[in-house]
Amino acid sequence: MTLGQHLVELRKRLFRAAVGFIAGGIAGWFLADFVLDAMRAPVADIVSSQHRNAALNFATITGSFDLKFEIALTVGAIISSPVWLYQIFAFLIPGLTGKEKRYIFGFFFSAVPLFFAGCAAGWFVLPHIVGLLTGFAGRQDAALIDAQAYYDFVLKLVIAIGIAFVLPVFLVLLNFVGVLSAASILKSWRVAMLLIVLFTAIATPAADVVSMLLLAVPMVLLYFAAAGIAWLHDRRAARSATRLEGELAT
Repeated sequence: MTLGQHLVELRKRLFRAAVGFIAGGIAGWFLADFVLDAMRAPVADIVSSQHRNAALNFATITGSFDLKFEIALTVGAIISSPVWLYQIFAFLIPGLTGKEKRYIFGFFFSAVPLFFAGCAAGWFVLPHIVGLLTGFAGRQDAALIDAQAYYDFVLKLVIAIGIAFVLPVFLVLLNFVGVLSAASILKSWRVAMLLIVLFTAIATPAADVVSMLLLAVPMVLLYFAAAGIAWLHDRRAARSATRLEGELAT
């Protein structure tokens, strides 16, 4: 393909990704109220569990509209992620070999579900974190939480956990392309455990051991699952190399 053809292809992929994002954003606008109600649930639990007044606070007149618009964009980006991710891969695929295409498609079809699973895990531990952090205030104090700051907190937590769940796929991809061996992955398990504990401690900004365990356990399992897949791949590659050497010797 010439440079002009590449630019035309890029424009086509960007246009399709933009259409998917806009469609997701429109759907996100109608889902924004449901998402906001779900975000209010941990705040409402403060009233029943801590027996104090608690509510989301909008500091400006346009605050509620701005928040709904941001939620719509976020939901749209998440809903349309398979579309725009596929457009990225579709633009790169013509320049890849057959073997590289298999790796890329394997990465795509495993990374997207893991990202959604990570987001779900972050959402699952959110009530524990909100309840613990607000519990440091006195019984006589009301929890008037800034809606924009609360949304940013929820978004960062959910997205961070989603990305963390995808990282083992990168380990497998690096192994398949020959950059990282299974022995190296297994040898570094102590460092990996330390990093996972540190990450979960940062992602759950409170001394909440339950939430840390709820996040750390699946991440540890994913790490060793990646090591197991890498070990099987290395073993198969070693057998293929041995068989090829035998054929060449004969």
